[in-house]
Parts: sequence; C-alpha cells; structure tokens
Amino acid sequence: MKHQETLLNTLINKNSLNDFSIEDIGDDHLYTGIDTPLKNDAFSLSDNEKKEKIASLFSQIMDVMGLDLTDDSLNGTPKRVAKMYIDEIFSGLNPKNKPKIALFENKYRYNQMLIEKDIQFYSNCEHHFVPIIGKAHVAYVSSGKVIGLSKLNRIVQYYAKRPQVQERLTNQIATDLQAILNTKNVAVIIDAKHLCVSSRGVKDDSSSTITCFYGGVFNTKEKIVELQNYIK
Repeated sequence: MKHQETLLNTLINKNSLNDFSIEDIGDDHLYTGIDTPLKNDAFSLSDNEKKEKIASLFSQIMDVMGLDLTDDSLNGTPKRVAKMYIDEIFSGLNPKNKPKIALFENKYRYNQMLIEKDIQFYSNCEHHFVPIIGKAHVAYVSSGKVIGLSKLNRIVQYYAKRPQVQERLTNQIATDLQAILNTKNVAVIIDAKHLCVSSRGVKDDSSSTITCFYGGVFNTKEKIVELQNYIK
C-alpha cells in the first residue's frame, strides 16, 4: 500500500502524468489499488482521541472561513462533525466495525443466482469529501454455503462508509464476498450519483455512474444479460 502511494506521488512530482497538474486532473480517478489508502499507524489513536483532534482542527477550519464559533448554533458543530466522521460516515475505515458474518449450509440445494438488489448506500468521494448516493445490486451462486440476506446489505454499507471512489467500492464489495463465500461466482453492480459532479464542478445533476464486477459464472454474456434483466 505504501509502495503504491509512493509510486503515485513520484509520478505526480515528476510531472509524468502527461504533463497534467493536479488541478488539470480534477475529478478524474487515479489508480492506487483496491485497498483503501491508509497510513501504517492509522489506528494508533483511539476513537475518542481522533474525535478530539478532528473537533479541534475543524474549529480552525470554521474560524478561517470567518464563522463565529461563539454562536449558539455553531459552537457544537466541531464536535458533531468529529462524531459523525468517526462513528458514522467513515466508520468503515476501522476493521473493528466490519460486520460479523455467519454462513449456513445450502440445504435447499438452490444452485441458481441469488440477487439482493437496490441496496441503498451513502458514501463520500475521497477527492472532495462530498456524498456519493447510490444503489448496489449484489448477486452470487452458492458453492455450498449461503449468507444471510441482511449481511449482503451490511457488507455494502461497511465499504461505503469510507472516503471512496466508486470503482474501488465495487471491487472491495465483490472480492470480500468472494472470500467469505469461497466462490468466484459473485457479481456487483453499482449505480450512483456523485455530488462532486452535481453540486460543484460541472454541476450536472442528471447523470449517474455505473460500475460492475462480474466473477466466475457471471463473466459470460448470457449471465450478464440475465442479471441485468432481473435488476431492471
């Protein structure tokens, strides 16, 4: 992970991204791998220590912006933001919050695709820290074990609650489910709106982004068509 970060920084510092600057790249997604870029000491501070530091730093941001922190409506905002970051919208950064998964024998001998569609999620763009709002469709074919339906939702939510890019989110959900279910036969489709596109920048509120992962038996034209027909 650190090697990938170093490589990316080297490319940028050497101005070898086709002579484009960070400003020129803008909202474009740079490849840094399937893992969320975390420091080696990401969990050296407790959650409470992180909240204290975030609250202090966010107070400084608000002060620089010219906001009056003595105002009754604003003086609790730094602590509220800190709590929201650690306990809610970025809680998926901490492995301790990963949902515990129990598998069950496929006693029904159901050997066709199972689909959990329209899983609503809220994530945040790692480039501007503004929301990504979308739906995930998850499918798998059992290799002998099945997973509780609610756990499919929880896995989506766990990986969504991080600063994300949609491509990474799609791959993280899919590869984790492949490992949990011990099968390559997993598919994930995500359809999402990015507020970094709709509320700023180009300000396009009509478009959405679709990303897909097709593993095992799903990586055929016939299965892709079948799956897409089910989720329409």
